[in-house]
Amino acid sequence: MSNRDLIDERDRAEGLLDAQRRAAELFAAVESEQLIQPGMLDSEASDAVTQLAADRFGCEKHWHKRIVRSGPNTLEPYNIDPPDRTIDADDIIFGDFGPVFDDWEGDFGRTWVLGNDPDKLRLRDDLPVVFDAGKRFFQDNAEITAEELFAEVVRLTRERGWEFGNIHCGHLVGEYPHENFPSRTQALMMKGNTLPIRTLDPSGRIAHWILEVHLVDREKQIGGFYEELLTL
Repeated sequence: MSNRDLIDERDRAEGLLDAQRRAAELFAAVESEQLIQPGMLDSEASDAVTQLAADRFGCEKHWHKRIVRSGPNTLEPYNIDPPDRTIDADDIIFGDFGPVFDDWEGDFGRTWVLGNDPDKLRLRDDLPVVFDAGKRFFQDNAEITAEELFAEVVRLTRERGWEFGNIHCGHLVGEYPHENFPSRTQALMMKGNTLPIRTLDPSGRIAHWILEVHLVDREKQIGGFYEELLTL
Protein backbone atom coordinates (compact mmCIF):
# COMPACT_ATOMS: atom_id res chain seq x y z
CA MET A 1 0.00 0.00 0.00
CA SER A 2 1.40 3.42 -0.99
CA ASN A 3 1.48 6.53 1.18
CA ARG A 4 -1.13 7.98 -1.17
CA ASP A 5 -3.52 5.14 -0.30
CA LEU A 6 -3.13 5.88 3.41
CA ILE A 7 -4.24 9.51 3.16
CA ASP A 8 -7.97 9.93 3.81
CA GLU A 9 -10.17 12.46 2.07
CA ARG A 10 -10.19 14.90 4.98
CA ASP A 11 -6.40 14.98 4.99
CA ARG A 12 -6.37 15.45 1.21
CA ALA A 13 -8.69 18.43 1.50
CA GLU A 14 -6.62 19.94 4.29
CA GLY A 15 -3.42 19.42 2.29
CA LEU A 16 -4.82 21.15 -0.78
CA LEU A 17 -6.24 24.04 1.25
CA ASP A 18 -2.94 24.50 3.07
CA ALA A 19 -1.05 24.58 -0.24
CA GLN A 20 -3.48 27.23 -1.49
CA ARG A 21 -3.11 29.28 1.70
CA ARG A 22 0.66 29.30 1.30
CA ALA A 23 0.40 30.19 -2.39
CA ALA A 24 -1.89 33.09 -1.45
CA GLU A 25 0.69 34.28 1.09
CA LEU A 26 3.36 34.15 -1.63
CA PHE A 27 1.29 36.27 -4.00
CA ALA A 28 0.39 38.69 -1.20
CA ALA A 29 4.12 39.15 -0.55
CA VAL A 30 4.73 39.78 -4.26
CA GLU A 31 2.19 42.61 -4.14
CA SER A 32 3.04 44.11 -0.74
CA GLU A 33 6.76 44.20 -1.52
CA GLN A 34 6.16 45.52 -5.05
CA LEU A 35 8.40 42.75 -6.34
CA ILE A 36 7.38 43.28 -9.96
CA GLN A 37 8.65 46.60 -11.26
CA PRO A 38 8.64 48.50 -14.58
CA GLY A 39 11.75 47.77 -16.61
CA MET A 40 11.82 44.07 -15.70
CA LEU A 41 11.31 41.42 -18.34
CA ASP A 42 8.37 39.09 -17.82
CA SER A 43 10.91 36.28 -17.40
CA GLU A 44 12.85 38.27 -14.77
CA ALA A 45 9.64 38.88 -12.83
CA SER A 46 8.86 35.14 -12.96
CA ASP A 47 12.36 34.35 -11.70
CA ALA A 48 11.94 36.87 -8.85
CA VAL A 49 8.67 35.24 -7.72
CA THR A 50 10.29 31.79 -7.95
CA GLN A 51 13.20 32.97 -5.79
CA LEU A 52 10.86 34.50 -3.22
CA ALA A 53 8.91 31.23 -3.08
CA ALA A 54 12.13 29.34 -2.32
CA ASP A 55 13.68 31.83 0.11
CA ARG A 56 10.60 32.85 2.09
CA PHE A 57 8.26 29.89 1.75
CA GLY A 58 10.60 26.91 1.26
CA CYS A 59 9.04 26.02 -2.08
CA GLU A 60 11.55 24.18 -4.29
CA LYS A 61 9.14 22.49 -6.71
CA HIS A 62 6.53 23.81 -9.12
CA TRP A 63 4.31 21.37 -10.92
CA HIS A 64 3.81 23.51 -14.03
CA LYS A 65 5.69 26.30 -15.79
CA ARG A 66 5.84 29.60 -13.89
CA ILE A 67 4.22 32.50 -15.71
CA VAL A 68 4.36 36.25 -15.35
CA ARG A 69 2.84 38.09 -18.32
CA SER A 70 2.39 41.80 -18.98
CA GLY A 71 0.65 44.04 -21.50
CA PRO A 72 -0.47 42.25 -24.69
CA ASN A 73 1.13 39.03 -23.43
CA THR A 74 -1.80 38.82 -20.98
CA LEU A 75 -4.04 37.92 -23.92
CA GLU A 76 -2.33 34.55 -24.33
CA PRO A 77 -3.50 31.40 -22.51
CA TYR A 78 -1.20 29.11 -20.59
CA ASN A 79 -0.23 26.85 -23.49
CA ILE A 80 1.06 29.75 -25.63
CA ASP A 81 4.55 31.13 -24.96
CA PRO A 82 4.63 34.76 -26.14
CA PRO A 83 7.92 36.64 -26.69
CA ASP A 84 9.58 37.99 -23.56
CA ARG A 85 8.56 41.57 -22.87
CA THR A 86 9.70 44.55 -20.79
CA ILE A 87 7.10 45.65 -18.23
CA ASP A 88 5.87 49.23 -18.66
CA ALA A 89 4.95 51.71 -15.92
CA ASP A 90 1.20 51.45 -16.60
CA ASP A 91 0.92 47.75 -17.41
CA ILE A 92 -1.54 45.09 -16.39
CA ILE A 93 0.29 41.92 -15.26
CA PHE A 94 -0.73 38.46 -14.16
CA GLY A 95 1.05 35.59 -12.46
CA ASP A 96 0.20 31.88 -12.73
CA PHE A 97 2.21 29.59 -10.47
CA GLY A 98 1.88 25.95 -9.39
CA PRO A 99 3.95 25.71 -6.20
CA VAL A 100 4.21 22.33 -4.47
CA PHE A 101 4.04 22.41 -0.66
CA ASP A 102 4.59 19.16 1.25
CA ASP A 103 3.75 17.21 -1.94
CA TRP A 104 0.43 19.01 -2.42
CA GLU A 105 -0.18 21.05 -5.53
CA GLY A 106 -1.09 24.68 -5.26
CA ASP A 107 -2.34 26.49 -8.34
CA PHE A 108 -2.83 30.19 -7.95
CA GLY A 109 -3.29 33.13 -10.28
CA ARG A 110 -3.73 36.82 -9.65
CA THR A 111 -3.59 40.08 -11.61
CA TRP A 112 -1.88 43.37 -10.73
CA VAL A 113 -2.13 46.81 -12.28
CA LEU A 114 0.68 49.36 -12.35
CA GLY A 115 -0.76 52.83 -12.68
CA ASN A 116 -4.37 54.01 -12.71
CA ASP A 117 -5.80 53.09 -16.11
CA PRO A 118 -9.56 52.64 -15.49
CA ASP A 119 -10.03 49.82 -18.02
CA LYS A 120 -7.19 47.80 -16.53
CA LEU A 121 -8.45 48.40 -13.00
CA ARG A 122 -11.98 47.37 -13.98
CA LEU A 123 -10.66 44.19 -15.61
CA ARG A 124 -8.65 43.33 -12.51
CA ASP A 125 -11.64 43.95 -10.25
CA ASP A 126 -14.04 41.91 -12.42
CA LEU A 127 -11.89 38.77 -12.16
CA PRO A 128 -12.94 37.77 -8.61
CA VAL A 129 -16.54 38.76 -9.41
CA VAL A 130 -16.70 36.24 -12.26
CA PHE A 131 -14.80 33.65 -10.20
CA ASP A 132 -17.15 33.94 -7.21
CA ALA A 133 -20.25 33.77 -9.42
CA GLY A 134 -18.87 30.70 -11.19
CA LYS A 135 -18.12 29.00 -7.89
CA ARG A 136 -21.62 29.76 -6.60
CA PHE A 137 -23.09 28.27 -9.78
CA PHE A 138 -21.09 25.09 -9.13
CA GLN A 139 -22.17 24.97 -5.48
CA ASP A 140 -25.84 25.44 -6.38
CA ASN A 141 -25.95 22.67 -9.01
CA ALA A 142 -25.27 19.23 -7.60
CA GLU A 143 -25.06 17.38 -10.94
CA ILE A 144 -23.22 20.05 -12.91
CA THR A 145 -20.88 18.87 -15.66
CA ALA A 146 -17.55 20.36 -16.65
CA GLU A 147 -18.91 21.78 -19.90
CA GLU A 148 -21.91 23.31 -18.14
CA LEU A 149 -19.68 25.24 -15.77
CA PHE A 150 -17.47 26.35 -18.66
CA ALA A 151 -20.53 27.68 -20.50
CA GLU A 152 -21.65 29.59 -17.41
CA VAL A 153 -18.23 31.14 -16.85
CA VAL A 154 -18.17 32.28 -20.48
CA ARG A 155 -21.67 33.75 -20.03
CA LEU A 156 -20.62 35.57 -16.85
CA THR A 157 -17.56 36.90 -18.65
CA ARG A 158 -19.64 38.37 -21.48
CA GLU A 159 -22.08 39.80 -18.96
CA ARG A 160 -19.22 41.89 -17.55
CA GLY A 161 -18.26 43.07 -21.04
CA TRP A 162 -15.19 40.89 -21.64
CA GLU A 163 -14.15 37.94 -23.81
CA PHE A 164 -13.07 34.66 -22.23
CA GLY A 165 -9.44 33.99 -23.11
CA ASN A 166 -9.15 30.21 -23.10
CA ILE A 167 -10.86 27.02 -24.29
CA HIS A 168 -11.31 25.80 -20.70
CA CYS A 169 -11.95 27.26 -17.26
CA GLY A 170 -10.05 24.85 -15.05
CA HIS A 171 -8.52 21.45 -14.45
CA LEU A 172 -7.77 18.71 -11.95
CA VAL A 173 -5.41 19.24 -9.01
CA GLY A 174 -4.26 17.02 -6.16
CA GLU A 175 -1.26 15.18 -4.76
CA TYR A 176 1.93 15.79 -6.69
CA PRO A 177 1.78 14.52 -9.37
CA HIS A 178 -2.01 14.39 -9.60
CA GLU A 179 -3.70 11.63 -11.56
CA ASN A 180 -5.40 12.64 -14.81
CA PHE A 181 -8.31 11.07 -16.61
CA PRO A 182 -7.43 9.10 -19.75
CA SER A 183 -8.28 11.95 -22.14
CA ARG A 184 -7.14 15.58 -21.99
CA THR A 185 -10.74 16.77 -22.41
CA GLN A 186 -11.87 14.88 -19.31
CA ALA A 187 -9.17 16.57 -17.23
CA LEU A 188 -10.32 20.07 -18.25
CA MET A 189 -13.55 22.00 -17.68
CA MET A 190 -14.33 22.72 -21.33
CA LYS A 191 -16.88 22.25 -24.08
CA GLY A 192 -17.27 18.57 -24.83
CA ASN A 193 -16.48 17.34 -21.31
CA THR A 194 -19.75 15.86 -20.08
CA LEU A 195 -18.12 14.41 -16.95
CA PRO A 196 -19.76 15.55 -13.70
CA ILE A 197 -17.40 17.78 -11.74
CA ARG A 198 -18.36 15.92 -8.57
CA THR A 199 -16.82 12.60 -9.51
CA LEU A 200 -13.94 10.29 -8.61
CA ASP A 201 -10.51 10.44 -10.20
CA PRO A 202 -8.91 7.37 -11.82
CA SER A 203 -7.59 6.19 -8.42
CA GLY A 204 -11.08 6.28 -6.88
CA ARG A 205 -10.50 9.48 -4.89
CA ILE A 206 -12.67 12.59 -4.92
CA ALA A 207 -11.68 14.66 -7.94
CA HIS A 208 -10.64 18.19 -6.98
CA TRP A 209 -10.64 21.01 -9.49
CA ILE A 210 -9.12 24.44 -10.01
CA LEU A 211 -11.35 27.17 -11.45
CA GLU A 212 -9.63 29.60 -13.85
CA VAL A 213 -10.92 32.94 -15.07
CA HIS A 214 -9.10 34.58 -18.00
CA LEU A 215 -10.73 37.84 -19.12
CA VAL A 216 -9.46 39.70 -22.19
CA ASP A 217 -10.17 42.75 -24.32
CA ARG A 218 -8.45 42.16 -27.64
CA GLU A 219 -9.10 45.67 -28.92
CA LYS A 220 -7.37 47.24 -25.91
CA GLN A 221 -4.75 44.44 -25.85
CA ILE A 222 -5.24 43.67 -22.16
CA GLY A 223 -6.08 40.56 -20.19
CA GLY A 224 -6.22 39.30 -16.62
CA PHE A 225 -6.15 35.97 -14.84
CA TYR A 226 -7.49 34.60 -11.55
CA GLU A 227 -7.50 31.03 -10.25
CA GLU A 228 -7.79 28.93 -7.14
CA LEU A 229 -9.63 25.88 -5.83
CA LEU A 230 -13.20 25.32 -6.96
CA THR A 231 -14.23 22.20 -5.05
CA LEU A 232 -13.00 23.15 -1.57
